[in-house]
Order: sequence, then C-alpha cells, then structure tokens
Amino acid sequence: MILVNIHEAKTHFSKLINQAIAGEEVVIARDGTPLIKLTPYIEETRHRQGGQLSGLIQIREDFDDPLPEEYLNSFYGDQ
Repeated sequence: MILVNIHEAKTHFSKLINQAIAGEEVVIARDGTPLIKLTPYIEETRHRQGGQLSGLIQIREDFDDPLPEEYLNSFYGDQ
C-alpha cells in the first residue's frame, strides 16, 4: 500500500494514477490520516436481452415479398 499526503499526491498525481492502474493500492491522506483510496475505473458491462417489444410489433407474412411494380417504378423509373 502506498500512503501519500495530499500535497505529495498533487505533485505526483500522474505517477500515482499509473501505480493504481498497475494494481497497487494508493491511499491519499491528510496529516497522515487516510481519506481516499485511488482505484482504477472499471466500466460495468450490461448484457443485452431481447423481448422488450414483444407483442408490440407485428411483422406481416408478406414482409419480404417483392415490392409491387408501381413502387419499383417510383424508385427506378421504367427501365
């Protein structure tokens, strides 16, 4: 464990951050009394789950059928 006072922590902040990232326990103190532990931030990952819109959306049976000629012509013209 590394115990440093606030003044020393301000002077060597980048070095202390690197030590905390490397796994060392860094404690910042005032007049020798521990106040704060410097630890690396680890983002919490959330697992995706489906089904939130179940029953709210309906997909028609003909969803992937070819488009009618009049729609195709509006996009591509008469080719």
